[in-house]
Amino acid sequence: MLAAQQVEFDKAWQRFSTRFPKKSAGLWQRLNQAAEVIRKRETARSELTRLAWIGRIWALKVGDLTGLGADIFHFTIPEILALLAGKKVPVACLSTRKETYTRYRALPPYPPLISGQFDPYQWAADPNRRSDYFNSHAPMISPRRKVSQLNTLVGSPGSGGVAEGLVRRLDSPVEESQLLQGEILVTNQTDIGWTLLFPRLAAITTDVGAPLSHAAIVARELGIPAVVGCGNATMLLKTGDRVRVDGGAGSIEVLERID
Repeated sequence: MLAAQQVEFDKAWQRFSTRFPKKSAGLWQRLNQAAEVIRKRETARSELTRLAWIGRIWALKVGDLTGLGADIFHFTIPEILALLAGKKVPVACLSTRKETYTRYRALPPYPPLISGQFDPYQWAADPNRRSDYFNSHAPMISPRRKVSQLNTLVGSPGSGGVAEGLVRRLDSPVEESQLLQGEILVTNQTDIGWTLLFPRLAAITTDVGAPLSHAAIVARELGIPAVVGCGNATMLLKTGDRVRVDGGAGSIEVLERID
């Protein structure tokens, strides 16, 4: 996939340099500068992931020493340090914390933009909820009826190209075993943890994002059509729906619904 993208880049650069020979040198320099900035950003994110993994290994070791196992993650770092120092910690609260964690884990990803008082359980129970924003000060207008009439979702162009296929609706890269080759991923947004799944995709659609979001950048690198910032794709599309994704136009056409 990367080799094919390099061929396309070389062709595009040849067309540009032939048409605008006086601008090619300056643009080439700016492209290299932008690529360096992006590489540094991704390197920093990778190192942060490595640091988080070191912290996880440390916590699991404490879990082994104390007999708490993976339950150690229900305690704060100060509590863990106190536990190692032989001090009392709220172990009696463990069952309550685990129950609370299970309830919150069952909730869908929160909207990235929340205004006003937000009850996550009430929001999650609403079949017409929006996943891109929440505003308690104004009535939430669901796009469900509009989409059912037009059968088209609109977002921002993330990566050019057109792909048709079946939707695979996922909330986390941990669910990667469900993703089949050639499916169209529909999710809230992606980060570095999703990257290894991209080569399986025919296309990707996200609720949140812009042309410089993770999903758009990785999709462009691999030549996968992407439409980002759709607002409510995860609510309007279900696994098994057949859609056509036009990354250049920023649109998703629903060809067939499973229900």
